[in-house]
Amino acid sequence: MEPFTTLSALAVPLDLPNLDTDQIIPARFLWRSRASGYGELLFNDLRSPDFVLDLPAFAGARILVAERNFGCGSSREQAVWALHDAGFRAVIAPSFGDIFYNNCCKQGLLPVTLPEAEVAALRAAILKAPGESTTVDLEQLTVSAPGGWHSSFEISAFRRKQLLEGLDEIAYTLGHAAQIAAFEARYEQALPWLAAQ
Repeated sequence: MEPFTTLSALAVPLDLPNLDTDQIIPARFLWRSRASGYGELLFNDLRSPDFVLDLPAFAGARILVAERNFGCGSSREQAVWALHDAGFRAVIAPSFGDIFYNNCCKQGLLPVTLPEAEVAALRAAILKAPGESTTVDLEQLTVSAPGGWHSSFEISAFRRKQLLEGLDEIAYTLGHAAQIAAFEARYEQALPWLAAQ
C-alpha cells in the first residue's frame, strides 16, 4: 500500500447525497479480477457529457469532494478499487458508509470527514477556481483549498499510522512480530500442556 502523507492535487466536487456502492461500481462488473482494473468503470451508470467527472476542467482529479452518506450500501471493496484505480487518493464528505470508510483505509484511500456546511463550502470554492489545487495533509490533519478555504479533520490514531506508513492490516501486525513471539513464549511457558507437540 502506498503511504499517504500530503496530497496537493485537483479536486472534483460531486454534489450527490447517498451515493451507494452500486452507483460507485455497478454490481454487474464485480466478476472482474482486481488486476483487471476498475477505474474506467467508476460511476459507470452516472456518466454523461455533463457529469462532473467527465468535464475537462476536472480531468485528472485525485481528490473527490462528495456529499453526505458517501459509499453507503453493500460491503463491496470494489467501490474503493474503482476510486483508487481512477486515480483518487482522498475522498472528503460529511459522512461515509461504515464499511466503505474502513475499506478505504485498508486500500490506502484517505476518507476525510468534515461538517456538512464545510464540505459544501469546499465544493463551492473548487467550483469558483477550477484547475487550482486542493491540499490534504494527513500529517497535520488539515485540508486547504482555493480562495483561502481551510479546515482540520480527525482520524483514529491507528488509521492515521496505517495510512502514513502505507501498512495494510497484515503488514501492521507483522510489525509487532517480536512482541507476538514473546507473548507466545510466555504463553507456552505458563501453559505447556497447550503447546503444540
